[in-house]
Amino acid sequence: MSEDIKKVSMAVVKRLPKYHQCLGQLLKDNVDRISSQELSQLLGFTASQIRQDLNNFGEFGQQGYGYNVESLYNEIAKILGLNTLHKMIIVGAGNLGQALANYEDFETHGFKILALFDVNPKLIGLKIRNIPIRDVDELDFFINENDVDIAVIAVPSDRAHEVAEILSKTCVRGIWNFSMAKLRTGKNIIVENVHLIDSLFTLSYRMNEEKLEERILKQKMKKVLNR
Repeated sequence: MSEDIKKVSMAVVKRLPKYHQCLGQLLKDNVDRISSQELSQLLGFTASQIRQDLNNFGEFGQQGYGYNVESLYNEIAKILGLNTLHKMIIVGAGNLGQALANYEDFETHGFKILALFDVNPKLIGLKIRNIPIRDVDELDFFINENDVDIAVIAVPSDRAHEVAEILSKTCVRGIWNFSMAKLRTGKNIIVENVHLIDSLFTLSYRMNEEKLEERILKQKMKKVLNR
């Protein structure tokens, strides 16, 4: 990856999956080309923002023509690394781990789940969508033997550090962390944290935003009247 691409802000990176998803739907709808203005209407970003985001990675559009949908879809897939097969394992075969294993769309984008791991002897040997649940004692050996590059942590927070320590001694390059623990891997492993409760709290805030604005307005009016 070039030095220029390393400088791209995470705000831009986090918008790329939205572009990819939107373009994928346009492909399904047999749309051949689209302008930044039309993308703006679909995504809710400004046309200028879209052009700036994409210009971080190269020149994809043509003035007066717009973007070729299939070409841009494939280019963004390459930028996101979706043109490469990623081998994944899930540590934790409880409700969350099983739900993730049952999500078939991972494979359509090149993320193949090879196995789940757990400490519960009642789960070991079972299969979720034909994906085996193995003993966590086999974790490091299995990862290195199968060149796994992504590990999903779906265990309670008090177990997450122990799992991360094991993973830090393997060939894993990325951790998708669903626990609330702040992990220290001790090596060049990229950690992406998914805090479900934070997302739920954000939803709750947005639902309550109108009432919050009304309350703030009343407080301001009260201060003005009391002067």
